[in-house]
Amino acid sequence: MTAILDRRIHAFRPDLAARALTGQVEAARFADPQPMRIVAASAPVRREPRPDAALDTEALAGELVEVYEREEGWAWAQLARDGYVGYIPDDALRPDQPAPTHRVAGLRTFVYPGPSIKLPPLTALSLGANVAVVESKGDFAVLADGGHVFAAHLAPLDQPEPDFVGVAERFVGVPYLWGGKTSLGLDCSGLTQLSLAVAGISAPRDSDMMEATLGRPVELREDLSGLQRGDLIFWKGHVGILTAPDTLLHASGHVMSVYREPLHEARDRIRAKSFGEITAIKRLG
Repeated sequence: MTAILDRRIHAFRPDLAARALTGQVEAARFADPQPMRIVAASAPVRREPRPDAALDTEALAGELVEVYEREEGWAWAQLARDGYVGYIPDDALRPDQPAPTHRVAGLRTFVYPGPSIKLPPLTALSLGANVAVVESKGDFAVLADGGHVFAAHLAPLDQPEPDFVGVAERFVGVPYLWGGKTSLGLDCSGLTQLSLAVAGISAPRDSDMMEATLGRPVELREDLSGLQRGDLIFWKGHVGILTAPDTLLHASGHVMSVYREPLHEARDRIRAKSFGEITAIKRLG
């Protein structure tokens, strides 16, 4: 009997599936993954192999990806970090890349061709992107691919941020982008997942998965009392972070940016105009 699995986080199609799912799904053939890493600053993960297809999420530089098929400029792949499955531009991927040693700790940082801020940047990396540092040159960290990043903008991977809420607050003012996960644009669950990841806390990509798996439930009272900084507030299809017991931070399509607002005002507006009632409040730790 074929299992019912979530296509967002299980690699299977009618014609192809991950070999690990043999016996769980029906497919014409099964394949082992080829490990690769994202070498672009970021890469879209799309629902179909077309540049105009829906953006489901983004992968950041240095992320490990398990590739099951490469065809006509697209790789059908699964992100190792959160298991998300989709189509990634093939030119954003490379095999046999060195394991990252550091992550970008600033909201955004430039990569230069040499150890000088006067050189034209090669690209820019967003907070949470991973890089492999091979040596230091003055104020710069030299990357395995030859790029140079201002060293103070990096942090070792084994030193997570102490406060995921503080990380999320850095994104205030960043535009809302459905499926986005960078400082150029991100959505509600992208903001939450990325902020948690930088603080060393693994989380699934979408808000319904977060609600089902993260933290412990907190009693939902009509007056919204008893809440604290760091609580996650869930609606059907939306998630926000409390920066204070009465203040919500979220990436919102209402204003098309990451912003703070009084929790009561957000609750009442969302209840009346969009996602309906709060479905859960979860507390980590």
